[in-house]
Amino acid sequence: MATDSAYELAQVNIARLKYPLDSPELKGFVDALDPVNAVADAAEGFVWRLQSESGNATDVPVFGDSWLIVNMSVWRNPDALTAFMYQGRHRELLARRREWFEQVEAAVTALWWVPAGHRPTVREAEQRLLRLRAEGPTPYAFTLRTSFPPEES
Repeated sequence: MATDSAYELAQVNIARLKYPLDSPELKGFVDALDPVNAVADAAEGFVWRLQSESGNATDVPVFGDSWLIVNMSVWRNPDALTAFMYQGRHRELLARRREWFEQVEAAVTALWWVPAGHRPTVREAEQRLLRLRAEGPTPYAFTLRTSFPPEES
């Protein structure tokens, strides 16, 4: 799905850790962060990702819960995001997520359109996730499965 270049697609996903980040149980995940982030940074359609001085966002607080980690990025369109998510190294990590993260019943991923050049904040992402959990997919916050064009946002 091509989109108007006046808009870009923001995404957030959060995960609840089963173990501390420095534990042996999470070594495979932590060791894969830099290589997977490098693939994202070079991916067709990638625009931006949240990161701290560590180069990733594992130390960026979300919902005031130290057991939650956040990943947030901006992409040119849903096709670019989907291509990255379900191919290569990221797909390998997705396949192992139950080893490292608790299963959460509430929505942990939300998408929304932003004006080109806007970089969303964690607070903005939290609001989008909370609205998705409360109302289901709407133009304000949606999923890859149930998405909306930028004009409706």
